[in-house]
Amino acid sequence: MKAVLRTRSLPALLLAALALVLAALTAPGASADTGVSAIARSLRASPVYVDPAATDQLSAADAETLSERIKDAGKPLFIAVLPAGYPTADLFRDLRAATGVTGLYGIRLGDRFDARADSSVMSPTARQNLVASVQGEDAKAQLADFTDRALANMGGHAPRSWGGSGGDGASTTALITAGAVLVAGGTGAYLLVRRNRRRREEEQRAALDRLRVVVDEDITAFGEELDRLDFHPSEPGADDAMRADYERALDAYETSKQRMTAARRPEDVRTVTEALEDGRFSLARLAARRERRPLPERRPPCFFDPRHGPSVADATWVPPGGAPREVPVCAADATRLADGRDPVIREVDTDYGRRPYWDAGPAYGPWAGGYFGGGLLPGLLVGTMLGGMMATPTYAADYGAGYGDFGGDYGGGYEGGDVSGTDFDAGDFGGGFGDGGGFDGGGGGGGDFGGGF
Repeated sequence: MKAVLRTRSLPALLLAALALVLAALTAPGASADTGVSAIARSLRASPVYVDPAATDQLSAADAETLSERIKDAGKPLFIAVLPAGYPTADLFRDLRAATGVTGLYGIRLGDRFDARADSSVMSPTARQNLVASVQGEDAKAQLADFTDRALANMGGHAPRSWGGSGGDGASTTALITAGAVLVAGGTGAYLLVRRNRRRREEEQRAALDRLRVVVDEDITAFGEELDRLDFHPSEPGADDAMRADYERALDAYETSKQRMTAARRPEDVRTVTEALEDGRFSLARLAARRERRPLPERRPPCFFDPRHGPSVADATWVPPGGAPREVPVCAADATRLADGRDPVIREVDTDYGRRPYWDAGPAYGPWAGGYFGGGLLPGLLVGTMLGGMMATPTYAADYGAGYGDFGGDYGGGYEGGDVSGTDFDAGDFGGGFGDGGGFDGGGGGGGDFGGGF
């Protein structure tokens, strides 16, 4: 009888033992090593790490999809998903030191998200804008959006330890494709390449032709401003400073015309609107000198229409269906917004009629980038059609890069993906892990990789 009882209890005992084993395996930190060193080892092998206690945020399948996307792009982007209670003190700095690879590091911690990067891979301003653009999303959407936008904006190449291309930044997909083309060879491949090139050139010409209409309107408007100015270098009261401002405005006018005539691709337009922005600021300085007013500070143009001239203040604006953001505005639009009226918005022709330039298509990125450079543009355009397009990996290839830190060159060669060990600028990983656009206040202060989360 006793033997029978022992036999019948065996399954129950086995189940109980199995439950204990499973509990031990799944308990946060119980048996699995989830320290910074373990995370670093995992990231050196693959770009995405998910803590065992955070699998409810990102499934293994979704993590694998994200990892393959990063590997295919060949960029040094590292993603870690951690539970809410994970220690945050000096997390970014310690993780960067333990991984030892130059790159961009994004961490989802509970329902918070932040990122740090070596400045050779992404500028601090671009990183802060990128982090702010994905706040408030669920884990899967947030990490997917962050990855897509980061890959479009960052420099560098994947580390060799991932088993991909590593050294020259070419993606595995690109190498396979190139090999297939070489093997295939022959007339068919040649004709396909030539047809694709011709189609791309036609698309570029069409985009430039549409853009040329808007830029010519800007140049004409600036020329009319010069005519209305009625300034004569020899007039009574004119001094050398006034003449210098006037000469600079005239030079900007001529430069913009010459650059537009020479433009062959949409991205060439950026230098045209840069010249117009500089010319309008020179006119603002000249007007202040003639009226004996304090000289204006250098500010971006009015967001709603750069033809309004330099902005005088920042005002809160909410695009239809979007989130509030601060935008630079001219005096007239500042008054309209304060009175509850609509600003005077620059509209352009589209296939669907007249639309604000930020909802008119990707070709207007270079045009806006020339007016709103220096990292300002991403924050202004988040949530708009143009902003969404500029944050995709394909945008830079079609319309150029570097439009206000959405992508492109930050000066000098990228070193992302190189092994530097602990030899990195700790300031790049500074700041705390804060809330709403960065852990501890806005995407990292002070440095970029120091401090806590």
